[in-house]
Amino acid sequence: MEARAIQRGVRQSARKMRLVIDLIRDCAVPEADAILRFSKRAARQIHKVLKSAVANAQQAAQRQNTPFDADTLRVSYAVVNEGQTLKRFTAAAMGRGTPILKRTSHVEIRVAGVAAPVAPPPAAAKAEVKEEKQPRAKKAPATKAKKKTPAKKKKASK
Repeated sequence: MEARAIQRGVRQSARKMRLVIDLIRDCAVPEADAILRFSKRAARQIHKVLKSAVANAQQAAQRQNTPFDADTLRVSYAVVNEGQTLKRFTAAAMGRGTPILKRTSHVEIRVAGVAAPVAPPPAAAKAEVKEEKQPRAKKAPATKAKKKTPAKKKKASK
């Protein structure tokens, strides 16, 4: 089960948003939710996207008629890309104008359900498998003759 949510044109620079998104990447959804709740201003928009991705996963589970538990979801992919930059000008000295760059960003989050671990075979079946295997014969160590390097002679000191 995987679901995603994208928000485009967020009025926050991508550099500031990446600081927050790095905190929640590969986290469980409840843990990511707690981190975002008590984090910086950029976390508000990321929190909205995370909630939307969880809601999308829930809708997909309802469509497929499968059980759904939001606590088992993990943030499998979270990225912030740069969006369109709004260019404005402000007055400066001697009748000039200086540019102001209002940066935007695009946030994408994908959540995926943790796959249930495969149950190991019962202990009785393991015992039978061990009995069937024959012990391996030990290999004789290969004898390779190492070439000895001649010892260096010491110089006689006077």
